[in-house]
Amino acid sequence: MASTRILRIILITLISFCFITTFSLMVACRDAAPGEAEEDPGEADRETIKEEVEEQEEEIEESKEEEVVKEMEEDISGALMIGSPAFRENEKIPAKFTCDADNVNPQLDISGVSQEAASLVLIVDDPDAPGGTWVHWTIWNIDPGTTSISENSVPSGAVEGVTDFGIPGYGGPCPPSGTHRYFFKLFAMDTTLDLDSSASAADLEAAIQGHVLDSVELIGLYGG
Repeated sequence: MASTRILRIILITLISFCFITTFSLMVACRDAAPGEAEEDPGEADRETIKEEVEEQEEEIEESKEEEVVKEMEEDISGALMIGSPAFRENEKIPAKFTCDADNVNPQLDISGVSQEAASLVLIVDDPDAPGGTWVHWTIWNIDPGTTSISENSVPSGAVEGVTDFGIPGYGGPCPPSGTHRYFFKLFAMDTTLDLDSSASAADLEAAIQGHVLDSVELIGLYGG
């Protein structure tokens, strides 16, 4: 996508350069012909040509800007995204979604899933846990048409795996001390996975290798 945008901009720039150069040579040749005063377009005509060149330059610049904006909008609209109305990136996760309260999953909103995606995978983990990364939630075979995972719910047809709490399902943030980061990792897959609910995070991570089309993450904080 980026290389195509660069090639288009280069092409437009070359066309602009050729057009301006042609007009400049025309003006220069007319000015330089000593015995052809009767064909001299005169100062007024030269000003007209100059204005035409400037207008053409402006049109080309506007075309280049429009092309860049269009490409950027296409890139943004096609980007996989995950968010939550409960918290923003690198902000505190409300206690409701932790072991200190209701211990239910927050709502997660999804957009920009590729049309080639066959399923989605979600992994929630804490890389700041004392003994190494602690897995809080794994779900796979989520329908790629899913735009939201509601609070305290599992998407229809999806499978939850065993977490580091020893059971399938969501286990909220529960840091022993300090503030920890919680990564909500979303993967767009080119296939569905043949795993049952006894599968661990390690099993899931091994199964998705070579099948990830796109990925994105949301980070929330808890503890202190």
